[in-house]
Amino acid sequence: MTSSQARLAVDIGGTFTDVVLEHGDRQFTTKVLTTQSAPEQGVLDGIAKAMAEAGLQPAQVGLLIHGTTLATNALIERKGAKTALITTDGHRDAVEMALENRFEQYDINIDRPAPLVPRYLRWPVGERLNVHGQPLVPLDEASVAALFPLIEKHEIEALAVGLLHAYANPAHEERVRDLIQASFPSLAISLSSEVAPEIREYERQSTTCANAYVQPRMAGYLTALDQQLKAQGFACPFLLMTSGGGLTDLATAVKFPIRLVESGPAGGAILAARIAEELGLDRVVSYDMGGTTAKICLIDDYQPLSTRTFEVARAYRNLKGSGLPVKIPAIEMVEIGAGGGSIASVDALGRVAVGPESAGSQPGPACYNQGGERAAVTDADLVLGKIDPAAFAGGSVALAPEMASEALQRTIGQPLGMDAPLAAFAVAEIVDENMANAARVHAVEWGKDIAARAMIAFGGAAPLHAARLAEKLNLSQVIVPAGAGVGSAVGFLRAPISYEVVRSRYMRLDGFDAALANDLLATMRAEATAIVRQGAPDAELSETRMAFMRYVGQGHEITVPLPARDLTPDDSDILRAAFEDTYRALYGQTVPGQKPEILTWTLTIASPAVPSQVAATEASTTPGEPIGSRRLFDSNAQAFVEADVWRRESLGNALVQGPALIVEDQTTTVVPDGFTAQVGRGGALILTRG
Repeated sequence: MTSSQARLAVDIGGTFTDVVLEHGDRQFTTKVLTTQSAPEQGVLDGIAKAMAEAGLQPAQVGLLIHGTTLATNALIERKGAKTALITTDGHRDAVEMALENRFEQYDINIDRPAPLVPRYLRWPVGERLNVHGQPLVPLDEASVAALFPLIEKHEIEALAVGLLHAYANPAHEERVRDLIQASFPSLAISLSSEVAPEIREYERQSTTCANAYVQPRMAGYLTALDQQLKAQGFACPFLLMTSGGGLTDLATAVKFPIRLVESGPAGGAILAARIAEELGLDRVVSYDMGGTTAKICLIDDYQPLSTRTFEVARAYRNLKGSGLPVKIPAIEMVEIGAGGGSIASVDALGRVAVGPESAGSQPGPACYNQGGERAAVTDADLVLGKIDPAAFAGGSVALAPEMASEALQRTIGQPLGMDAPLAAFAVAEIVDENMANAARVHAVEWGKDIAARAMIAFGGAAPLHAARLAEKLNLSQVIVPAGAGVGSAVGFLRAPISYEVVRSRYMRLDGFDAALANDLLATMRAEATAIVRQGAPDAELSETRMAFMRYVGQGHEITVPLPARDLTPDDSDILRAAFEDTYRALYGQTVPGQKPEILTWTLTIASPAVPSQVAATEASTTPGEPIGSRRLFDSNAQAFVEADVWRRESLGNALVQGPALIVEDQTTTVVPDGFTAQVGRGGALILTRG
C-alpha cells in the first residue's frame, strides 16, 4: 500500500453498517441500515456510497478492514450450524456441568444458557492423554469410525473436537479430524488444540463448540464478500478486526471466526486509546453506544484493559457466570442492551424498563416508519429534540416524529399518566442510569475510580447521551472524536496488524526448563509471524511475550511479562521477582515460602499501527456561527429550552455554551446547560462540565 492509496473500514452493527474511507487528509463516512437477511448487501451499499462521495475507484483503495457482529448474533440468537462435539470417553457432559457454581446464589429459579451442542450430539471416543500430553490410552479409531453414521443421520454441518489435555499434544485430535475428513471432506471441523489450546476443559470445549457453531455461516459470508469485492475491482488486502484489538487475514478469520465475536467494540476501544494518547489523558473511560448495545471500557496508560475469557449470551444481564465462556484474546469491556433501538416498556410493577431487546434495523424504532410499533430510545431522543428528523444518519433514514410521539404515549405515557415528552424523558433517564450503573460496577470490579476519568464518547447514539451520563458519573470532561458516529470503523484504521498465540505448558520455577520454553516460544513466534506477514509483508514487527503464573495450589493466574530474548536457566529468579512484583501490585503482599508456577504462555506479533493523517489536520483559528436553534428538553429543568444548533465542521475555535446541539452527518452532540464545548487537538470536540 502506498501513501496515495485510500483505506476503507466497514463495521456491521445490529442496526447500522458504518463505513469510513480515508484518502490523504480527507475522511468520508456513511451509515446505511444493516441488511439482516443479506449483510453483505449493506456492506456493498455503504462502500459504494462512500466511494461515490470521495470520487474514487476500487483500484485506488489500498486496504480494506472489516468488523462484524454476525458471529455474536448467531451465538445469541442460536442461529448457527447444527454442531456435534467429539470428546474423550467419560467427559461428554463437561460443557453442561460447566463450573457447577451458582452465579445467582439466592435465585431458586436460576437458569443458564443451554450448551450449543445438546447431549445427543456429544459423542465420546476412546482415548486418554495425561497433563503432559503423553498417551495413557491410545486413540480407538474404530470408535471414531462408529460416528460416521451419526454424522449422516443428524445432518451435522460442523464438528467440534475437544479431547482431554489436547492442548499439550494435538496428535489425537488431528487424527480424529483426518479420519472424518476422509469421508466428509466438506464438513467444517474445529479442533480445541487449534482454537483454544489452554487448560480448563469446560472453557476450552465451550470455545471450540462456539467456533464450530458459527464457522459455516461466517466462512460463507466472508468468502462471498471477498469474491464480490474482487469482482467490483478491489484488489487490496482484506483484513478482519479481532476481539483483541488487532487485524488478521481472511484465511485466519475463516478458520477461527470466534476471534471476531467482539470485533466492532474492539475497534471503538482502539480509537479511544489513540484519542487518549493524542490528548495526553492517561485515565479514560470509553463509551460506545450504537443502535443495539452500549459498551464501556476502562483505558489506563493508553491501553484498554484486556482479558483472556469473556462471556456471550448471558442469561442474566451484567451477571458474570450466566453466559457461555469464550476463551480468546479480547478487550475487556462491559456491554449492555442499551442502544438507539432498545425497546422501552412498563413492567408489572409500573417501572419504565429499557432493553435488552432491540428493534434492530428491521422494523427499527417506531420513528423509522417501517412497521415498528414499540417505542425505543431513538424515539425518545427524537421527541426530546436531540435529533433532526431530516438529517438522521446523514439523511439516509427519514424519521417520523409523530410516530415516535404516538408510540411513547401509547406504551409509556398512558400506563403512567404522562404526556409524550415526559415519557421520552423517563426512557432517556432510565437508559442513562442503566449505563451509569454498568460503568460503576465495572470500575469497582477492576478496582478503578470511575470519577477520576475523562469520557471518550462515540457511536451514533453516544454523543446524544454522553453529557448526561457524565453528570451521573460525576465526570468533568467528555471528548467526542472526529467521525464519532462511525467511531468503531475509524478505530479499525488505527489498529495494528497483529496476532496472539497461546499455549498451556505447565512448568514450575523451581524446575524451570529454559530450552523447553524457548522451543515453545519459537513455535508460537513462527505461527504468529506467518499470519501477520499476510497483511504486513514488509513491516517491522514487534513481539510481546507473557506468562500466566500463580502460586502452587492456587486456582487463578496473573499475567507476568517475559524478557524479550531467549530464556536461560538463570531467568527463573527474574521471573520469580517479576511475578512477586505483579502479585504485590494486585494484592498488596506476596505469600512467603510459596513456589510460583507457569501454566500458560502467550506471544503476540504486531506491525506498527498506521497513523492518521486526518487526525493531524489543524483546526480553524476563527470562530464559527450557529446555523439556527431547536427546542431541546433540558433534563435538569425538566422543560424544553431553546438550544443553538451548530455544524461541527464550521465550529472553528468557537467556545459553545450549553444548551446547544452540534450536528454532523452521522451523529449529534448534545451540550446541556452547564457544559461548554470547543474543538481541541486532532479535531476532537471537548465538552467541559462547569
